[in-house]
Amino acid sequence: MKSAMCVIGTGYVGLCTGVGFAEKGFKVICVGRTKEKIERINKGDPIIYEPVLEDSLKKVIKNGLFQATIDLKYAIENSNISFICVGTPSKHDGSIDLGDIRKAAEDIGKFMKTKKDYHIVVVKSTVVPETTDKIVIPSLEKTSGKKTGRDFGVCMNPEFLREGMALKDFLEPDRIVIGEYNKKSGDILENIYKIFNAPILRTNLKVAETIKYANNAFLATKISFANEIGNICKKLGIDTYDVFRGVGMDHRISPHFFNAGAGWGGSCFPKDVSALIAKSKELGYEPKLLEEVRELNKRQKVRIVEQLESKLGSLKDKKIALLGLSFKPNTDDIREASSIAIIEALKRKGAAIIAYDPQAIENMKQLFPDLIYTKTAQEALKGVDASVIITEWEEFKQLNENDFGLMKNRLIFEGRKVLDPNQIKDFEGICW
Repeated sequence: MKSAMCVIGTGYVGLCTGVGFAEKGFKVICVGRTKEKIERINKGDPIIYEPVLEDSLKKVIKNGLFQATIDLKYAIENSNISFICVGTPSKHDGSIDLGDIRKAAEDIGKFMKTKKDYHIVVVKSTVVPETTDKIVIPSLEKTSGKKTGRDFGVCMNPEFLREGMALKDFLEPDRIVIGEYNKKSGDILENIYKIFNAPILRTNLKVAETIKYANNAFLATKISFANEIGNICKKLGIDTYDVFRGVGMDHRISPHFFNAGAGWGGSCFPKDVSALIAKSKELGYEPKLLEEVRELNKRQKVRIVEQLESKLGSLKDKKIALLGLSFKPNTDDIREASSIAIIEALKRKGAAIIAYDPQAIENMKQLFPDLIYTKTAQEALKGVDASVIITEWEEFKQLNENDFGLMKNRLIFEGRKVLDPNQIKDFEGICW
């Protein structure tokens, strides 16, 4: 019989983890904090936009393998493994806020107190190295009155999910990392993951925590490097994508994550790079490369506004169409999206902004209720002085000459590599 498990957290990681395990045949209890959200989830509404998640959620609910609740006590008592998938946002100084991690550990310990069977607690949230050892384990022991390793197990199991492909990434991982407090804990978790048919790396808690940060920091560095070279290519009058097509053929490098453009955002890269910088400084080390990776990304996000000014002069009262608001396609997530920095810069210049996105408009309205939002890209393009493609949604690849003919002044900028030069004439990229 497969393990029964509880998943604490109903965001991207928690919900995709819970639904993913249920898809694999495990009985899952997903724990959230708000009754309204839990009721919607139990009706098959995942609340967040993530491709195929809604269909999968409805299927596992129908099959009796998934339920959501606000009752953590019930979830702990009816499972033998708990996955902590709560948020770890950034503080104002860039360091990580571990308040929800500590609270989750304390609450789990409290409800493990009366349990007789061996319960495994797995940290899946992204946490800086030493968090599991110094915060999670002491919190569990304090409220449970039990001893780690002897009475219950602890593992650190980082997630490597891409928003827009999160459920697919969970079900088809390229690797599984298990940081274990003791061998028994690691054995139990490895046995659960064997059905995923992916390489499994077992290590200690701090190494597992660091793998996640090193992974994201490297990918962020790779994109920022591509943007730096892209800015040079722009000066040379060449297409940076042609350059990296050749660079990516080197087997030591690979072609992935060289997509130069308007910078990186989302819930992971900005937060994780900043947290790693803060942790490094706490340890007495100045991570100058990572600091420049972060600063280069901030500059990159608004380069396109500078390029608009070079073509239009003053942007005051100019109508600018922004196509794409989410930080990447196939999600409604706008956290740290390049669109936010661009909107703020355009507003400071006095521009009038007309915005469209297939999924993220409602989220962006929470930040900028005063923008003009449209229901289609074509509506956004009507009568504008310039247009900027910020997110590489698939539908933007289908835009044609007639669509751009709706503009008052044909000035088209790409923050991503979207348009086909064989189909669309006279447009310019941020790095090409």
